[in-house]
Amino acid sequence: RLRVCGRGEAFPKISSNDGDPSGCIPWLPLYSFYLANSFLLVCFSKCKGRYKLRAMYVANASELRRVKRSVPEFLQSADARSEEQRKTSGLRVDGQSKRAEVRWNRDDEHDSRPDEPKLTSSTFALAGDSAHNHAVVYWTGKNSSVILILTKLYDFHLGSVTESTLWRSTDYGSTYERLNDKVGVKTVLSYLYVCPTNKRKIMVLTDPEFESSVLISTDEGASYQKYRLNFFVLSLLFHHTQEDWALAYSHDQKLYSSFDFGRKWQLVIHSQSHLISISHTIILFLSLLTTDCQYVTCRAQACSESSRTYPFSGYIETNSLVVQDEYVFVQVTTTGRASYYVSYQREPFVRIKIPKYSLPKDMHIVSTDQGQVFTAVQEWNQNDTYNLYISDTRGIYFTLALENVRTSRGLGGNSMIDLYEVAGIEGMLIANRKVENQVKTYITYNKGRDWRLLQAPTTDLAGNTIHCVLPFCSLHLQLQMSENPYLSGSISTKSSAPGVIVATGNIGSELSYNNVAMFISSDAGNNWRQIFEEEHNVWFLDKGGALVAVKQPTVPTRHLWISFDEGRQWTRHSFSAMPLFVDGVLVEAGAENQIMTFFGHFSHRSEWQLIKIDYKPIFTRRCTEGDYQTWHLHNQGEPCIMGQKQIYMKRRPGNYCMVGWDNSRILSAEPCICRAHDFECDYGFERRGDGNCLPAFWFNPSTLSRSCSQGQNYLNSTGYRKVVANNCTKGVKEMYTARKQQCPNRPPRGLVLTTHDDKLTANMGSNVTFLVRLEEGDSMRTNIQLDFGDGTAVSYSNLSWTQEGIRHVYHSAGIFRVTALAENSLGFDMSSLHLHVTCPVEHIQLLAPYVVIKNKEVNLTAVVWPSHFRTLTYFWWLGNNTEPIITLDSSISHTFSTEGMVTVTVQVSSGDSILQDTRSIAIQEFFKSLLLSFSPNLDEANPDIPEWRQDVGRVIQKAVADIPEEQLLVAVFPGIPTAAELFLLPPRNQSDGRKRTEEDLEQISEILVNALNQISVEFELKPGSRVIVYTTQLTLAPLVDSIPRHSSSAMLMLLSVVFLGLAVFLIYKFKRKIPWINIYAEVNHEKEQEMISTVGQNDATPKITLSEFSTQKELMEKELEARAKRE
Repeated sequence: RLRVCGRGEAFPKISSNDGDPSGCIPWLPLYSFYLANSFLLVCFSKCKGRYKLRAMYVANASELRRVKRSVPEFLQSADARSEEQRKTSGLRVDGQSKRAEVRWNRDDEHDSRPDEPKLTSSTFALAGDSAHNHAVVYWTGKNSSVILILTKLYDFHLGSVTESTLWRSTDYGSTYERLNDKVGVKTVLSYLYVCPTNKRKIMVLTDPEFESSVLISTDEGASYQKYRLNFFVLSLLFHHTQEDWALAYSHDQKLYSSFDFGRKWQLVIHSQSHLISISHTIILFLSLLTTDCQYVTCRAQACSESSRTYPFSGYIETNSLVVQDEYVFVQVTTTGRASYYVSYQREPFVRIKIPKYSLPKDMHIVSTDQGQVFTAVQEWNQNDTYNLYISDTRGIYFTLALENVRTSRGLGGNSMIDLYEVAGIEGMLIANRKVENQVKTYITYNKGRDWRLLQAPTTDLAGNTIHCVLPFCSLHLQLQMSENPYLSGSISTKSSAPGVIVATGNIGSELSYNNVAMFISSDAGNNWRQIFEEEHNVWFLDKGGALVAVKQPTVPTRHLWISFDEGRQWTRHSFSAMPLFVDGVLVEAGAENQIMTFFGHFSHRSEWQLIKIDYKPIFTRRCTEGDYQTWHLHNQGEPCIMGQKQIYMKRRPGNYCMVGWDNSRILSAEPCICRAHDFECDYGFERRGDGNCLPAFWFNPSTLSRSCSQGQNYLNSTGYRKVVANNCTKGVKEMYTARKQQCPNRPPRGLVLTTHDDKLTANMGSNVTFLVRLEEGDSMRTNIQLDFGDGTAVSYSNLSWTQEGIRHVYHSAGIFRVTALAENSLGFDMSSLHLHVTCPVEHIQLLAPYVVIKNKEVNLTAVVWPSHFRTLTYFWWLGNNTEPIITLDSSISHTFSTEGMVTVTVQVSSGDSILQDTRSIAIQEFFKSLLLSFSPNLDEANPDIPEWRQDVGRVIQKAVADIPEEQLLVAVFPGIPTAAELFLLPPRNQSDGRKRTEEDLEQISEILVNALNQISVEFELKPGSRVIVYTTQLTLAPLVDSIPRHSSSAMLMLLSVVFLGLAVFLIYKFKRKIPWINIYAEVNHEKEQEMISTVGQNDATPKITLSEFSTQKELMEKELEARAKRE
């Protein structure tokens, strides 16, 4: 399923470019909105159900820090889950991170050398919070000295937060003030939000288990005002420019908006709504009427149905809407196959073109940086790897960048692809690729056009020579982003320190998680050095001018290491008197004060320890121009990277001066002459072994867009396209660039006819929108005809008139063949579909005899209303059959072979509804029946419904005295006047023999007829109203039998039929010798069929027709001829 992986999300492990933990915590409750024409624009999609809010990614989360005991609290990226789910996740992490108290090692007993500069540190314990197992740390913003900490006690037995404490520091963390008295001693707080556009404004939410309120501060948390809410806030979103605008999603799945920073809220989406996704401005809306989702936009100030717009005409897959930068993506699934559409700069959606037979099982948007789209596609034959594709500027045409990129599962089951975008250097990526069951690390400098292995260091940390020869041995890096946003992860880069890469890895033939070490590159991955033998967390200090390292938090430590020469030399500094389990480190970005904060515990039972470290004393002075040197970006000596030569400014290694400004600026960038490696294969082309791009077997390079009309020009691809953002000039640019050619006049090809929702069903009386798409041909000079199959058709002079779809209403149910014809002077093309138009079935009635003869075929019919023609499916359940008989016809024939009562059920399926009716049928070898009528007063009380007929039948059955109920069956017919049929059945145990049983039935029938004729059978319908039962007549077959009996009358009848047959045969054989029979047939012309049909029922018996008799003229001629001969 297509989904977003935003900046720093777990899946791509990409875009944590600055090494700042704030860049990879999309789950934090701070979001940004899209400002359109000075109003809050809300976008969502319309589907069945309700609304549910989910964050896709965070645009600016540096203000938010969240910590808990041992490791920070984790939330799934792109999923604002319920509190209970969040706490369950926290429990899982706690279970993995439980630690015991240990003593520090002997190395930690030694202090730093006396001549080393000392760090200034202070420790503050959050007294009384030792039991609190969650903490959220906030630095309110650039150059601010205010730090806010919210600690909570989550009771895993109760499944809720039972205590909370709010702390505030105004001196960068040297001291903290407890604010529970200001917010309410008994108030339990759940979350704290800092306004992204005005860091002085803060919102604190109470825990919904106790109350629903919001605490608002406009002075960086010094004082608060409480406002009651009539809903429980599940998620909160701020606008990215308007500081007072916010959206809130409630626990009862409603959306609210506020334009005064949370003091007043108004309902945006009506009740029973369900927001299922949000990214910037995009919200998915679920309609109550259909299971299909639509992409919809509206203003938050007025989101009524009339003010909504539908940028995508069809329905989309639930949860597939992705909005990232200039791109909007949706997924449509038809017949089990997914298609993807993109809108660039909010223009109309266009279907994404990926290689035809990739057949994606899963697709993820990895990055939209640098004006194009990186997407990871798991193709039909892949399980634990993805292929990396890269698009053109508009995000439509994708070409393969790297095959079989390794993936793994992170917390919450999120897919994580081993791909890392190096910060500060455009076009540079590092990826782990699976090759012949081995995972190896590759690097590219031109956005995936070319990849190579990493050259391992020549020596180890002790100076020993490392023998590692490419391609059999290389350096492999772990590319996991840290699940803890306050730890650095296994790889770190920063845009303000271009070319510096710090990572955990190993040297060998493949990636391994054993015998790992820490490595650093100072020249953008060309050369590597080992810096530690153990895993460390590494952060960038002083705008990237220095590095700080701390051991992994599995063991306590009281030292940190700082390097001023890009990892060549490290100095150790003590930051705590006692070893600390480091849960995380906060490094303030952009502040003039060089301060970082360590937080953790001395033991798993101790209170939270916050250690403020001022590293300014380690600098001797501020850097001057003489402290910097130039650095040329290159790829193994090749100076042209992304089509230009780039020169950066760097501080000279070993200078203990404070940078104080961002040294990431490019000193110069000179364009290069275009060469082959500046161009990648165009869509539909594949790179062969010789390096040339040739058409794939499925791609026809001569195919032109339907928008290419005669007299216009189009760009004819050479098989290459320049890498996006590549700045090369001249050289081979003209040879590889697509050439402009004139559009030829072409016949239409590839005509596709669909409905706007890609469904082949529609309701009678509703609008059906047909979409006509032409893959190839001159759309402006091609006539389009559409036959709806119900006797109506339309015609258009060109395809442009059909862009919005062709609407039609069907006024009858049925299956209609809809045909589209595209035709011009050079040819034509056709496409058709069969549309099933149905109307809801309101009623079904099973028509079946009440009693049938064993081993005789019987008809069963289902009558539905309103009537349908072959658009319904019928399921027939006969007796104890475990499988139904499925038909499209409303009737079937069946033979029952066993005596007794059988239940027959018919179900009719119409759309998503199923109705059924059931009848019980008696199966007998023989029976007797009588037709009954009633006095007129019964008609006055007849509502003509099945239930009433069943009740009246039971009353009649009881009114007939002296006859066992098991031998009586009364069926009241539908309609008025009321009539019924009474069936006399043989007893279940026929011990007296068949003949005696038949005689008994005859006798019972005579007795019953006499009783009915004497008006002695009646019943009381209601007090004072009695109904008399009459006999109408015997049925046509008074005694129905399934076994033939050779009685004398039957034999006589059989002989009569045989003689009659012989007579007819003789007449046919000698008809010319019996003239009078011809005259009879001529006179009785109108009786011919009746006379012939009485010959017999045997199909083998010859039938005589009138044409076989002689006419009157022929008889006269024959008579004269006979007389002449006699004379």
